[in-house]
Amino acid sequence: MDDADPLEQALHLARALVLADLAARDVADAAVVSLVEDSVTHRRWWVEQWPQGIEYITGLVAQDVQDALLERHGRWPLCPVCDQGDPHALEVEPELGSDPQWVCHKAGVVVAQVGGLA
Repeated sequence: MDDADPLEQALHLARALVLADLAARDVADAAVVSLVEDSVTHRRWWVEQWPQGIEYITGLVAQDVQDALLERHGRWPLCPVCDQGDPHALEVEPELGSDPQWVCHKAGVVVAQVGGLA
């Protein structure tokens, strides 16, 4: 594997950022890490088909993991801003963008960059 390969660099960065968010919220167990690896594998194939999509990898991996966790564990990451009403998950914005952020749509605020949840 060539460490200078832009695709591999993008995939490694996406993996690291999403794992950092999972660890920050104490949900990075072995089964969840496997979900990240599944997403990275899928997104490697996806970028090989559409090379212009490389800049979207981090946000897409975050969304993939979020969707997989919803099916298996529930909403993630829960919004730390809203303390009233039902718990809800943050969303990745933009859905296809090079600078993905975790956003609370109820409060209309950016909570953190993907990889920056505390």
